[in-house]
Amino acid sequence: MSAVVDNTGVAVQAPPGPWGELWREFRRNRGAVIGLAVVAALVLCALLADLIAPFSPSEQYRDAILYAPSTQPVNGHVFLLGTDPVGRDVLSRLIHGTRLSLLIGLVSVGLSLSFGVVLGLLAGFFRGGVEFTIMRLMDIMLALPSLLLAVAVVAILGPGLMNAMYAIAIVMLPHFVRLTRATVIGELAKDYVNASRIAGAGTARLMFDTVLPNCAAPLIVQGTLGLSAAILDAAALGFLGLGAQPPTPEWGSMLASATEFLQSAWWVVTFPGLAILVAVLAFNLMGDGLRDALDPKLKR
Repeated sequence: MSAVVDNTGVAVQAPPGPWGELWREFRRNRGAVIGLAVVAALVLCALLADLIAPFSPSEQYRDAILYAPSTQPVNGHVFLLGTDPVGRDVLSRLIHGTRLSLLIGLVSVGLSLSFGVVLGLLAGFFRGGVEFTIMRLMDIMLALPSLLLAVAVVAILGPGLMNAMYAIAIVMLPHFVRLTRATVIGELAKDYVNASRIAGAGTARLMFDTVLPNCAAPLIVQGTLGLSAAILDAAALGFLGLGAQPPTPEWGSMLASATEFLQSAWWVVTFPGLAILVAVLAFNLMGDGLRDALDPKLKR
């Protein structure tokens, strides 16, 4: 925080900018800071996967099948987290799986957020038939369990990574639509919107230039929380064999291929499960911190 000189010549601290105030409120929540640190570590791990991973995620070592975690070398190779049923290094597959899981989350949330914002704006601005049609469709989608809806979509489109992303985006769509509509309706009653109308702003300008920027805070929080849900849903689809297909290193498919070795080789199930748990928990903690920092009613 920089210092400024007032009219009397006394140096006083300047008020923090919007980003400084956001960080000040955010860091009050220790859990949110820990979540942010874990998310940053996951992002770095995904970006530098090729450099960090000790082995190729698809390379098989037939002389070390289901090798337990150890620092002892096997034919010159050290497997810190052990190997899977076909001799692939678990640590390398977890690291590359981080890249894939974050990619699934970003693509799914990005698609869902884009379409959800547009539909929510339409429902908020055009009351009546347009709003009724959009919201009833969202209610029908919300009436179905999210995983069941995702499975139904993938069953129609076919199993695969891209289809799993589309399915997750469709599952999360109602949440963004309802949130955007509710926020838009609240903003439309404010004076600055009426002033923009009087100044001659058209509907499109009101929607995207006037109202939408003031709806960004709750959408950012929902998007952050949606990342954790997307990672969990992607792992569930992968576990069911409807997401990423083998030998792609994805956390859910790693769990699916190792369930029969739960008692004899605990590491092939434990480490992918812990990776999912840590990633989901980190994004949830960060989302809670952003919610507390962005919502004036929750600021302490």
